[in-house]
Amino acid sequence: MTVLPPAGVLAAFGLSGVPEPLPGGEGRAVRVGGAVLKPVDGREEAEWSAGLFERLPPSVSFRVPRPIRAGSGTYVVGGWTASELLPGRTGTRRWASLLAVGRAFHEALRDVPRPGLLDRRVHPWAVADRVAWQEEDVALRGDAGPMLAELLGLLAPVAAPAQLVHGDLTGNVLFHRGSPPAVIDFSPYWRPAPYADAIVVADALLYHDAEPDLVDAIGEDAPRWLARALAFRLVALGLLTEDPAPDELARFAAVTRLARARL
Repeated sequence: MTVLPPAGVLAAFGLSGVPEPLPGGEGRAVRVGGAVLKPVDGREEAEWSAGLFERLPPSVSFRVPRPIRAGSGTYVVGGWTASELLPGRTGTRRWASLLAVGRAFHEALRDVPRPGLLDRRVHPWAVADRVAWQEEDVALRGDAGPMLAELLGLLAPVAAPAQLVHGDLTGNVLFHRGSPPAVIDFSPYWRPAPYADAIVVADALLYHDAEPDLVDAIGEDAPRWLARALAFRLVALGLLTEDPAPDELARFAAVTRLARARL
């Protein structure tokens, strides 16, 4: 059931009307007129992300939803943020276009300094990212444990420079005829840009029946980038569900075999 923002939150953002649940994502976003409101998991990250989106210069390659400030000047009120509603549909079959948008977005972020808040995050996706980069260890239950060990065994040192990237682009790019694609729901990580590409490819192979040749779109050393992205997704799944279903693990096993075969 979607949680609706209180009337006081709407008033703080200068909005009025009846909130309407929006499809997609985690089912937590609502629409009020021309605005989207979402509950936040961490105020610090939400304030920082909104400020970043507000400062990004316009681009012919992508759009971002401009945040709405409350009357107090903050971006978060009562655990909610607000931003403009951008039209469009997710392009989970338009892999080449989605990857191109991600690369343009990351190029725009290339000189943004690393935010210290990344060191303070402890949510499952942050832990999964650190495990995928062998900065932290976790023990996953059942068959997920040996599968993670296999994926980590496929990794190799990375020379590519780290920068700010969006680590969850797959369902968060909206395509709309006549407008540049929109990048939404920013999930920041400080990693090389090919890692973000590899997460998109991993999602495509795991959940959208993409063709195996999509691996090549990652570029140089694609199988090892794919293995790192799979480790990230597997750990997040294991931490969120504790005991992943057999069919989920079977998908990971199949894509892991693909990565190994490509080495």
